Amino acid sequence: MGNIIFWVALLCYAIHILEEFFYDWKSWARNVLKLQVEWNGFYVVNTVVLFMGVACASVGWNYPAFALAFPALMLINAIFFHVLPTIITKKFSPGLITALILFLPVGIEAFRAAILIGVPTKLLLLSVLTGLLLMAYPIILIKTKELPFFKQ
Repeated sequence: MGNIIFWVALLCYAIHILEEFFYDWKSWARNVLKLQVEWNGFYVVNTVVLFMGVACASVGWNYPAFALAFPALMLINAIFFHVLPTIITKKFSPGLITALILFLPVGIEAFRAAILIGVPTKLLLLSVLTGLLLMAYPIILIKTKELPFFKQ
């Protein structure tokens, strides 16, 4: 099975970034999630995510625990940062459209393909844990950057 699903996932993420940018994700994140974000941070985080996507697509099925971290990140992003917040707050989350029509189907397909080719469950779980940690890392940085220890 080829690595095409990982390259498709990367393209989906790039399209998702466009939706978040044009529908003003920054204001939504500030008002709904109460995260003190700026556009510069948005650009840096998404650049890192895109580099991760390239790295994951490049190694593909040779290192499935690593490669599947990208679709895992997409699924976590879709569910916890777009679908659930929209349901809970009844406010549109910029990125919801691409989360529903791209992230969920492509992310699920990546994991379905992994199961079909026999990727061990422990590697699937490791990829999900890695996706969770990668999703949490920028939030942790935002929440801790004002602590005295990190002030320069």
